[in-house]
Amino acid sequence: MNKFVRVLRFIVIVLVIATVLSFIVMQLWNHLLPEVVGARTITFWQALGLLILSKILFGGFRRPGPPPWAWKRRMAERWDKMTPVEREKFRAGWGRCGHWNKEEVSEPKA
Repeated sequence: MNKFVRVLRFIVIVLVIATVLSFIVMQLWNHLLPEVVGARTITFWQALGLLILSKILFGGFRRPGPPPWAWKRRMAERWDKMTPVEREKFRAGWGRCGHWNKEEVSEPKA
């Protein structure tokens, strides 16, 4: 149920953002371009189409930054370079729910 609510919330947020941006594009187009270059006015749906087209042509649909699965590859590379002692120390320090437990792996004081 929680995943369904998150997906529904995401869809609603995307629709609201698309609606607001389309309205802004429509208003800017209709107030500026007919007077400046003699263009025709556009409808809300044409503004939405322009937004989608500009996103495809200039922005793509990729998230900024590395792909979401890149951390797995980096972690596997680090794991392969660790000695068995370092791996055991890492396992001991990795606590419940992925929180690092510094007390368990602290070095003995001399």
